Amino acid sequence: MARIFDIIEYPNEMQDELIHRFPEGESGDFRIGSQVIVRESQTAVFFRDGKALDTFGPGRHTITTANIPILVDLIGKAFSGKTPFTAEVYFVSRREFPDEKWGTPQPIIVRNPGMGLGVALLKGFGTYGYQISEPQQFVTQLVGAQGIFRTQDIENRLRHILLNTMTDLLGETARDHDVTDLISMLSEISAAVRAKSSDQFAALGLELKTFLIANLMPSKQSVQELRDMGVLDMETYTRLQAADALLEAAQNPSGGAGLTAGIGAGMGVGSIINQSLQGMVGGGAAAGAAGAAGAGGMPEVMSPSEAAQILKVSEEDVLAAIKAGDLKGKKLGKAYRISKDALMAFLNE
Repeated sequence: MARIFDIIEYPNEMQDELIHRFPEGESGDFRIGSQVIVRESQTAVFFRDGKALDTFGPGRHTITTANIPILVDLIGKAFSGKTPFTAEVYFVSRREFPDEKWGTPQPIIVRNPGMGLGVALLKGFGTYGYQISEPQQFVTQLVGAQGIFRTQDIENRLRHILLNTMTDLLGETARDHDVTDLISMLSEISAAVRAKSSDQFAALGLELKTFLIANLMPSKQSVQELRDMGVLDMETYTRLQAADALLEAAQNPSGGAGLTAGIGAGMGVGSIINQSLQGMVGGGAAAGAAGAAGAGGMPEVMSPSEAAQILKVSEEDVLAAIKAGDLKGKKLGKAYRISKDALMAFLNE
């Protein structure tokens, strides 16, 4: 004989649960007069035959023909008060989940005109908070017949919505702002992501309470990773490999033999460097630099940015080489200047 539930409740704090079905495995046998106890942070949604019938807020409720008229119409009004009927109750957590984590699994590519390759790879992380705002909608759209639905069951979907929105916004914002500006606009970007994602959360029966970018920074990707992402053409890829090899060789003189094998089959570091330098000069990478003079169109004196354009690396890489003592640069005020002879000496070491 089926068990008849006279008390229907789920006295759990639901720390990581969004939904808990009662009973978990199958439909329960209830009857008019059964008590439904709903905690302060819960809402109870009645289902029968896969259809949502009524919703109960916090408090103690008695199942009667008055408070569940739809249910009574479905099972018929002419029955004994003790006759059981089958149904399910979904207890829905109404608490806020305020500290969910998000991060960029892959760097986000944005335009960065006039610097380096003309693009930048950004990675970031932060937190977001959400709450179930429409219990019945959430259950019908996402939960189905699951007995328990936890935060981990939906977090990938929510992060996907947020990251897609942030990627779009960064692309739009980068049209008018460079990467330095983007990194200083965390509050504005966070607010825009929350506003733009709210409709997608609402369609699931959720309210996006907060979205915060804790950090946004350039990603340090290897040359091969950039190539795999389709950011580099083969010519730039080869030149960057040569430049990376030079920097590594300068910092680790004993590692030259390993670098040779890593750059290209059957070709020494020296020949690759020479070809790369010829391509840099012949390709006009430095032709547009102000005050260009001397062989190959290379300026006699360069800023770190101009040297970076010639080497096809970032300005940060040039500054790092100067600070490490590998590349000689003269500091004037807050700016560095690099002579052509110093750059050639650095490349020929």
